[in-house]
Amino acid sequence: MGRPPLHQQPNASLAYWMRRCNLSNKKLARLVTARGAEQGVTGLGTDESRVRAWLKGSLPRDPVPRLIVEVISAASGLDLTFADVGMPGEGEPVGPRTPWTRAAALAALTQITRSHMMLPDTRTGPEATRITTGDQLLAPLQEWAFPRTTPAQDATPEAGRRIGMSDVEGIRQITTTFRDLDNRHGGVLAPTAVLAQTDTVLSHLKTDTYTEAVGAALFSAAGDLAGVAAWMLFDAGHHASAQRTFVAALHAAAEGGDKRLGAHILQCMARQMSHLGHVDDALDLVALAQYGARRHLSPATTSMLAALEARFQAILGHIDDSETAADRALTAFDRVNPADEDPHMAFFDAAELHATLGMAHQIAATHLEHGTARTRHVRRSTDLVGAALTARPDHRQRSRAFDHLGLARTHLAAGDADAASEETTHCLQMLGTVRSRRVTDRLGELYAEAEPFSGATPGRELREQIREHLATAG
Repeated sequence: MGRPPLHQQPNASLAYWMRRCNLSNKKLARLVTARGAEQGVTGLGTDESRVRAWLKGSLPRDPVPRLIVEVISAASGLDLTFADVGMPGEGEPVGPRTPWTRAAALAALTQITRSHMMLPDTRTGPEATRITTGDQLLAPLQEWAFPRTTPAQDATPEAGRRIGMSDVEGIRQITTTFRDLDNRHGGVLAPTAVLAQTDTVLSHLKTDTYTEAVGAALFSAAGDLAGVAAWMLFDAGHHASAQRTFVAALHAAAEGGDKRLGAHILQCMARQMSHLGHVDDALDLVALAQYGARRHLSPATTSMLAALEARFQAILGHIDDSETAADRALTAFDRVNPADEDPHMAFFDAAELHATLGMAHQIAATHLEHGTARTRHVRRSTDLVGAALTARPDHRQRSRAFDHLGLARTHLAAGDADAASEETTHCLQMLGTVRSRRVTDRLGELYAEAEPFSGATPGRELREQIREHLATAG
């Protein structure tokens, strides 16, 4: 009958591939039975009820998982793994414990480009519960911080054209284009396109010929592109898929010897963990980035990591530590020369620094009773986030939406529901062109924070406009 797991969950992966391949329960059962018969496997007794059980989370006995993989691989025209269809067996999914080797880096990138699923999700959805946290996340990633103990394998593709740095530059330009799309419209729209482009880069790594230097640059470019895809998946609310893709991107960055990019990917992972409420893990990821890239950090990266540290410390209520980190962020930013920074750091400008530190002050204010200290943090938050909004480039639409939300939350901390409602209206007006589950999640937080004000008209109207948006956000 199969072995139900202790905490059985629906097999969304299998359901996805069945829909994609137009396989009904009856048809999959028939094809699995036929495949087994071709291989001399009899007595399977596979029928529609068995398939329904698999979809509910039951795990069939060997060799049925292998037969399922073979059937769906044939139907889809793709070389799927056990993990792709949510079955136990060979080809474990990408995760923190992926080995730090070139072969594993390629396999990890291949898996995330091949089996990405667009499944609905939020911070409280089932995929958010499947992310790796704590020591299971941090311990395996520690190895990123240290020099490789074995040299990377030489690239020895069997065939393909000779490629050079001009090809790598073309990939980087494409990555910049996708970043711009994400900034303008949010991550909901294009992660699949980015992953498809990553798959093209993988074909270069696997089949083309190149020098060692070009190979390292190719891995770095692949890691950066995969990092953009991971960020889009995170922004779209696909948290487990995003985390797996971040890990694959980190492996590619490590294979390319790109510590700065690795630190950038780790800070993206830290933002995701904070968003999901794992703030201690977020701080640990920032610390890993700071330590692992300590000899390579640019001023902008140093400032960005310190600013995130300030925000995360504020969330934990460590106000003094938050302000100390904020001072380090400001000091490092004074040394920034944009011309010397990597393309992936282009987003971290004065507006981004001010917004991050402004939200640290807003969060700090919520930990304090009404008084001069709270008033000081509210004033600093208003000034900083307001300056960020004024300085934001027009194409940073999602960031501008966050700025309006940040000001709304700061106004609520000051007890001004009227001003909070006005800023929320500005944010909602932008959501016709920006699709971001992160923005939606933050709106939900604002809705809860406005509850004490719901007895008066401004607070009631603020919550009503958020409720109407959330009802149609999907």
